[in-house]
This record gives sequence, structure tokens and C-alpha cells, in this order.
Amino acid sequence: MIEAGETEGALDGPLRLVAEAADAGVRLDRFLVGRVDTLSRSRLQALIRAGCVRGSAGTLVDPGCKVKPGDAIEIELPPLEAGSPEPEHMDLAIVFEDAHLIVIDKPAGLVVHPGAGHATGTLVNALLGHCGDSLRGIGGVKRPGIVHRLDKDTSGLLVVAKSDVVHHGLSEQFASHGADGRLSRRYLAVAWGVPLQSHGRIDAPLARSQSNRTKIAVVRGEAGRHAVTHYDVLDTFDDPRGKPLASLIDCRLETGRTHQIRVHLAHIGHPLLGDQTYGSHFAASARRLDGKAQKILEALGRQALHAAHLGFEHPVTHKPMSFDSPLPADLAALVDALRTQ
Repeated sequence: MIEAGETEGALDGPLRLVAEAADAGVRLDRFLVGRVDTLSRSRLQALIRAGCVRGSAGTLVDPGCKVKPGDAIEIELPPLEAGSPEPEHMDLAIVFEDAHLIVIDKPAGLVVHPGAGHATGTLVNALLGHCGDSLRGIGGVKRPGIVHRLDKDTSGLLVVAKSDVVHHGLSEQFASHGADGRLSRRYLAVAWGVPLQSHGRIDAPLARSQSNRTKIAVVRGEAGRHAVTHYDVLDTFDDPRGKPLASLIDCRLETGRTHQIRVHLAHIGHPLLGDQTYGSHFAASARRLDGKAQKILEALGRQALHAAHLGFEHPVTHKPMSFDSPLPADLAALVDALRTQ
């Protein structure tokens, strides 16, 4: 068994394991995850499907195949892929860091991991520059250490794993979406209009839009993925004539889907200020702002959404961790302008 704290890169050659009598009938992926402490089950499943695991009869590609006592199983870890992210030295707003994980307060405009149109200058590049090559391969080559994401133009708190053990532990918490009480996530959003209810629950399944594959839409039937957002209206803002114009809303995620808050609030008629993807039809509302607020909104250049709170159980120490981030300067200026217009 590999000791906790080692990484894939620490392995020298293939890893060889032999199944014992107690392993009879156990799934291959479960057998491996019980022997290899530093690789998550999802990572091991990916290695199996990629042909990196061999048995006495040849390559094993089914994570669900059963092992037998005496089976000799070998894992050959692939070399780093060509084109894997390169380290870059960038300033990071580090909220917390220990030997196992790091919590970042991500600024708006920073892409989390490399992708189409963003080969460099991402948070992953910065993390590799900060943590060194020890981060490579954790949770996958392309997204080392990444457990969850924030949209490019959403600011706020994000946790990154420094080992596969921690990546697995955090991924389990995010997969349960806080149902077991360990994970909590809250966002602050500035939205057009004022919801009829000061607090509520938005239960609306989400999927890729059939008309525009870059967007997410509320859908019905089996095509939609379960998505629930809880919200509380913290403050409301009137236009210069004294009519309701916008709201500061606290959103708590019960699930974590792509663009969930943005789509859910737009679905109930309250898209985010500055959201050109889901709130462009509210452009006329900006004309109800006074001159100062209009200029601040025009300069914002992003959706008014901030990941303000993140709580989770530390996968190694099992201590509850809780972090809060105040509104960044651009959103704080927007809220102040809305209050004083």
C-alpha cells in the first residue's frame, strides 16, 4: 500500500498488487482504492478504462470486474500528457493553506483551469507555480487539485486539494451537496427586481440549452439534472423615483450545477446585474439607475455574483473549516451606489 502523502509522481515503475482470500468477488476499482491510499476511486476508474491496469490474463478495462484470490494486478501510471498546464507565478489571495489543501479567494476574470481559449494564465497555472510539481496529476492532469469551479467572472472562495486523498475526501463532500452537514456554500448576488417572497426555494432542473449549447436552461423531464437553490433577500434598492429596482440576495446551494444561481434567479424573473448571458433582456432596467450607479454597472463588466462563504470538513484532520469573504471592491461599490441613489 502506498503511504498517505505520496503522489502518483512518487511511484517508481509499475505498482504490483496481489489479491488475497478476503478480496474474493470484490470489484476491481474497490480492490484498488483499498490498497492505494493516494488515488481516488474516480481516478483509479479512469486509469482502468485507459488501459493502465493489467491482470494475469491481460489488460483490465472494466472497473466492475471481480478479482479472485491470487490475482496479480499491476498499475502502470501514464507519464504526464503533452500540453499539461505549466507553472506560472501569479499573486494569489490565499485565505488558508496547510500541507493538505489551499483555500483561494479568486478574483473576477480569473479562469479556474486551462481550456479552449485559455491555455495559460489560469488558477491552475498559478497553483502549479505556488505549489510546484507536487500538485501535478492530483484529480487528473488537466485540472490538478481542482475539486469545484467558479465561473471566470464570479469571484470568491474556492478550495484546492494537494493530494489525491484530500481530493477524494473533498469530492465526496461536494458530491453530497451538504446533505450530510459537512459542506456549506453561500453566494451574494445583486439581482434585478425584488422577489415577491423574502426567502424561498427554487427547484428547477437544469441542462444544456438545445438552442445555444454555451448556455444552461431550465428543462423538464428526464433531460434535466436536479438543481435546488435557497435564497434570502438581504436588502432591496429603489430607483430615484422610489420604485423597487434591485435586490441583494443570499443564495445557498443545495446542488452545484453549472451557472445554477444565474439561471435559477433569471428563471424567477430576477437575473443578475451585469449578466450578459442570462440577463441581457433587462438592459432597459439600467436606464432607471442614476448616473453614478449606471457608470459603476457599466464598468463592472461581469455578473454581480460572489462566493462569500465556504465551509467543509477537513479530509485529514476532520475538523470543520469555515471561511468568509466580503464583497470585492467592484461589487461593494455597486451596492453602495444602489443604496445611495
